[in-house]
Amino acid sequence: MDVEPTPLRENALERRFGVAAAGSTIGREVVGGLTTFLSMAYIVVVNPVFLAAAGIPREDAVLATIAASAFATALMGLGANLPVALAPGMGMNAFFTYTICLQHQVPWRTALGLLVLVSLAFLALTVGRVRRMITEAVPKTLRFAAAVGIGLFISLIGFQQAGIVVAHPATLVALGDPRAAPTLLALGGLAATLALMARGVRTAVFWGMVSTAAAGWLAGILAIRSPWLELPHGRFPGLEMDLGGALRLDLVPLAVVLLFFAIFDAMGTLFAVGAEAGLLDEQGRFPRLGRALTVDALGALAGAGMGTSSVTCYIESATGTAVGARTGLANLVTAGCFLVALFLAPLVAQMAAGVTVGEHSYYPVTSPALIVVGVLMARSVVRIDWGDLTEAVPAFLTLAVMPATFSISHGLAAGFVSYAGMKLAAGRAGEAHWLIYAIAIVFVGRYLWLG
Repeated sequence: MDVEPTPLRENALERRFGVAAAGSTIGREVVGGLTTFLSMAYIVVVNPVFLAAAGIPREDAVLATIAASAFATALMGLGANLPVALAPGMGMNAFFTYTICLQHQVPWRTALGLLVLVSLAFLALTVGRVRRMITEAVPKTLRFAAAVGIGLFISLIGFQQAGIVVAHPATLVALGDPRAAPTLLALGGLAATLALMARGVRTAVFWGMVSTAAAGWLAGILAIRSPWLELPHGRFPGLEMDLGGALRLDLVPLAVVLLFFAIFDAMGTLFAVGAEAGLLDEQGRFPRLGRALTVDALGALAGAGMGTSSVTCYIESATGTAVGARTGLANLVTAGCFLVALFLAPLVAQMAAGVTVGEHSYYPVTSPALIVVGVLMARSVVRIDWGDLTEAVPAFLTLAVMPATFSISHGLAAGFVSYAGMKLAAGRAGEAHWLIYAIAIVFVGRYLWLG
């Protein structure tokens, strides 16, 4: 039901956002903004799990996640007048923690410094319009395969955190104990989320997490204690970043991977949301694309400065446009919801803390969300040309190596190197942009000289 604003407020909002001209109403913008928040609110709980695994204090991780999301989302609404919300990206948070901090043993303070340097380079490329050239150079095969690979990788993390998959000395991985209480709770949460999705509930991930937390609390598995509300406090982890330590030669390949995702994540999301909202013109062009990409780059820089993994545009924004959001006013509603979540930080931190049983830590509230997000990301597999081996082999290696090595960067390296190699072997070198060969050489050099 549309909200009836006063004429004065209606005129002011109309002048600022052009709501009526965009074919919307203030009521639809409010409902759209709230819907978008509920669809992506899981990141408020999930992202601190990743950041805490990297060593960042959990409460500080919650503060950085929420504040960065609110700032970047509001900036997109005010700066580009678009109903596209932003938050720390799934996949990027996994890369930050498991590849940069844990696998390469880079301290999180140094990793945050690396994010800032990459974000500055990203902003320069965006303002200089080089970003579009790079986007067009990388083949769609590698873009889609990367999305699928990250989906599989995130799902594997979800299975592990739920206790469904455990380490095994002979087979590397094995089935965990499905009778363990945290695992049963995670399986129940996954079933509830998937059931809601099957019914077409767009905010299924959010309500799945809420129902799982409630069930775990009632069963005595989760210790959720008062207070649930308190005034925002804490310290932004970005204040402790180590910029000097990020200026290391061995971190260049990791920076290349970070830049790769920064370049492609927002572009793909913007066009997907634009198509859903009917924002694209007859030639399929996105309105105010340059402004939107600049906001995305500034959001990534601000997020890194606050102390969270890279902020990017969220495909969940399509849930808001599906119920009528068409302007940046919806983004201000979404940003306002994030700010309200700041006062719920104690509850969020407890939901993200997980359960420790013996030597094992379980995350029954957030692990179902990771598995479901993995499913959604893996849907891009149908857009890969499996009939052409020069396309199929790089795609397969990209999506298979990521979960197999527990590393996004290793999967991308396999994809770029094999793509360049397959095209050269087939005598079709001209089908790949020169940039592909340059990136492949960088990756080969990284493994030959840096190990």
